[in-house]
Amino acid sequence: MSENASSKNKKAVALRYDSSKDTAPKVVASGKGLLAEKILEIARRENIPIYNDPQLVEALIQLEVNVEIPPELYKAVAEILAFIYAVDAACDSNNNSME
Repeated sequence: MSENASSKNKKAVALRYDSSKDTAPKVVASGKGLLAEKILEIARRENIPIYNDPQLVEALIQLEVNVEIPPELYKAVAEILAFIYAVDAACDSNNNSME
C-alpha cells in the first residue's frame, strides 16, 4: 500500500504480489480523495503496511486496476516489498517472543 499524504488531494494505490501466481505485482485498488481514504482505512483495519512514496503513487495511479506494474517500476516496488517483508518479520518476531 502506498499513499500521498496531502489531505484534500490524497491518493492511494494498493498492490498485491503472490510469487506463486503473479509474474509481477499488480495494482488491486487505486483512488483519489474519499476513495483513497477508504483504501487506507481498509489497509489500517487489515494491518496491511502502508508505505509513503508520493512519486511512486503518481506513477502507479496511472495504471489500470488488475494490471501488472511495468518493468520500469520494478526497482521502486521491490523497495516496498522489502519494507513489507521487514515489517512482517518484525511482527512475527514480536509474536513469537510473546508466546
